[in-house]
Amino acid sequence: MGAIKVHEFTTVDGVVDVPMWTVEYGFPDDLSASIGALTGSASGILLGRTTFEMFAPAWSTRTVEDDPGAPFFNDTRKHVVSSTLTDAESVWRNSTVVGGYDADRIRALKDEVDGDLYVSGSATLVRALLADGLVDELHLYVYPVAVGTGIRLFPEGTAQTLTLLGSESLSNGVAHLTYGPAAG
Repeated sequence: MGAIKVHEFTTVDGVVDVPMWTVEYGFPDDLSASIGALTGSASGILLGRTTFEMFAPAWSTRTVEDDPGAPFFNDTRKHVVSSTLTDAESVWRNSTVVGGYDADRIRALKDEVDGDLYVSGSATLVRALLADGLVDELHLYVYPVAVGTGIRLFPEGTAQTLTLLGSESLSNGVAHLTYGPAAG
């Protein structure tokens, strides 16, 4: 049984919407290595439908020459949580639909996969996973910018207690904060 490890790019005001604000900060080697450490232990990718539909056209045609992360995203089994998508494989190879969100199904998937499940983006899915205590590691890459509006990982009225597992400062000014379930 592996862990569910979530990766989110976020602003200091908690926005995890389509992260166009990351572009001006570049993608330095230490950021690449940090994310590579997450994907390195993963043998599956868990995505919500919206993120899957954004990632598929962006990643499916990339090669390792275009981006060192391309083999991971293209060759790794992708599990898409969706009650509306029926055929993920025809959209992006190595993809399957697991159905609508069901905490027990996600627990079973976690047990079935030999290695970790990597989650990127997928805010709606991640909110549900957090609420059901299914996230083992929440990796927040906090960019030093506030955008004021957008999708937040923790919307107003959401309460969540987490335990800080680690932190690192990256060369582009981004803080990588790792949280786990609350102790106790």
